[in-house]
Amino acid sequence: MTPAISKFVFVMLAIGWYLIRYEYARRARRTPVKRSDRGTLETALLLISLTGLGLLPLVYVVTGFPHFADYALHPVQAWLGLFVAIAALVMFQLTHRALGRNWSVSLDVREGHQLVTDGIYRKVRHPMYSAFWLWAVAQALLLPNWVAGFSGIVGFGILFFGRVTREEGMMLETFGDRYREYMTRT
Repeated sequence: MTPAISKFVFVMLAIGWYLIRYEYARRARRTPVKRSDRGTLETALLLISLTGLGLLPLVYVVTGFPHFADYALHPVQAWLGLFVAIAALVMFQLTHRALGRNWSVSLDVREGHQLVTDGIYRKVRHPMYSAFWLWAVAQALLLPNWVAGFSGIVGFGILFFGRVTREEGMMLETFGDRYREYMTRT
């Protein structure tokens, strides 16, 4: 696999991601938010993640910048990136399907919010985060550039470690012992 093809695979990953998310985001907007933890910190974390998973790799794919950080792409690395990208999309789809209208881009509890413990959530407590980690790894494998390739791991890592504790707290406040029990199973 050539660098041009691996960049194409990355673009297809991004398009697939958008297509999966679009319909669920449209549906979720119809369900009012009951409680939210949106604010300056959440906005900053989302922007950092967007920069690492979207903006920097897009600039690299379109312009090749920053050239100084390029390295030779090994075909095995690129093929592995393809398989990880497919796994990311599958995990992303399964997560959205299980969440339905409970899904939100931010830390929100919606009216009638349900604790989802079936589907992919039966085994993985945070499959959406798992899907994003897979995206970040696929990006590192597909884009042979030390900056653009690894910016997803850094950008999403900052969001993940800055958010997961707050999300767990919100779920504990909302669902109490049911969520504690779920935490012990997953």
